[in-house]
Amino acid sequence: MSKPLAMLGGRVLTPEGLVESDLGVEGGLISERLPEQADLVIDASSLLVAPGLIDLQINGGFGFDFTADPASMWEVGRQLPATGVTSFLPTVITSPAGNRSEALRVLAKGQPPGYRGARVLGLHFEGPMLAQDQRGTHELAHLRAPALEVVYGWGRAEGVRLVTLAPELSGAEPVIQILLDRGVVVAAGHSAATYEEACAALRTGVTHGTHLFNGMPPLAPRLPGLVGALLEHADASVAIIADGIHLHPATVRLIRTSKPATQVVLTTDAMAGMGAGPGEYALGNVVITVGERSARNQAGGLAGSILTLDQAVRNFASFTGCSKEEALAAASANPAQVIGESGRGRIEAGKTADVIVLDDQLMVQATVVEGVLTYCRPEFSARITTRESGSPEN
Repeated sequence: MSKPLAMLGGRVLTPEGLVESDLGVEGGLISERLPEQADLVIDASSLLVAPGLIDLQINGGFGFDFTADPASMWEVGRQLPATGVTSFLPTVITSPAGNRSEALRVLAKGQPPGYRGARVLGLHFEGPMLAQDQRGTHELAHLRAPALEVVYGWGRAEGVRLVTLAPELSGAEPVIQILLDRGVVVAAGHSAATYEEACAALRTGVTHGTHLFNGMPPLAPRLPGLVGALLEHADASVAIIADGIHLHPATVRLIRTSKPATQVVLTTDAMAGMGAGPGEYALGNVVITVGERSARNQAGGLAGSILTLDQAVRNFASFTGCSKEEALAAASANPAQVIGESGRGRIEAGKTADVIVLDDQLMVQATVVEGVLTYCRPEFSARITTRESGSPEN
């Protein structure tokens, strides 16, 4: 349960920019002033205080895969605050329908008693309505043509927040419309759409592109395709995997100069090998080999990533030379905007107190989720005191 908290002396990233300010938290929300009696006091002097990070596409991590074991979302969620992530969408890839149904059941049961970790905002279904020749590691046997029966029971009320599909497939348009009617954000990805097909989809309600440049034909002089359409349409947001492997740093720079800053979203597409070290891991029913820098399928193709979202922020700032504020917004305010989470992603009075403390190298020092301290680097503990003891938090 959230208790009054005070964060003192930090450089706070607000919608107006960086402001030297104290920050108060009460009832799990950011308050207009410091609480009269804070149970927890964090000394953030000389440090950056920013909104918590939001990952819209994460397949698993720390040895767990959400498609094979949806209940593992809670174990992964417990560990994500160490990477600055305060909320996320567990992603279920193309697989038998029972896997998606089980993920919905797990979500409906709610978080376990005593859970202390990143908040699960809902599910991201990546597939099964994808283009065969752009499926990547998604299993061919489980791909499905767009049809209303495929999306039966998918809605925001049921916990589905984002669906990635190939909008050029026959039958996709009515599926897109019913998902939109149910409050689900629709993204184009793993798609062979032509430029004309992609533009038509963007006009009819697709608003987001899943891992831009990956899982879609390359941008070509006379065939701009989905990449060209997403880059050209200012109102479309694009997710990118800034690990230096899925996208060359120069490509990341190109994306940044082509899109409004508010429409670039950092995501990880992380799989079970993230945070678990080299070895063999599951991605759905497929065995993936994880090395020191990447995750690959049997054919040698990329199969998700082992990227953490805080590293993506650091990479984006390094690759592009953008400000720390812009890099952090790409992993907080921007993803919140994509899925309509108006109460998250910004540090403003009345919004959810999802907050991270970082040093000048953008390394996470502490993470607060809905007003609760969920992660603290051991070296940072001396900066945290409790009202009861008046001594550093252990």
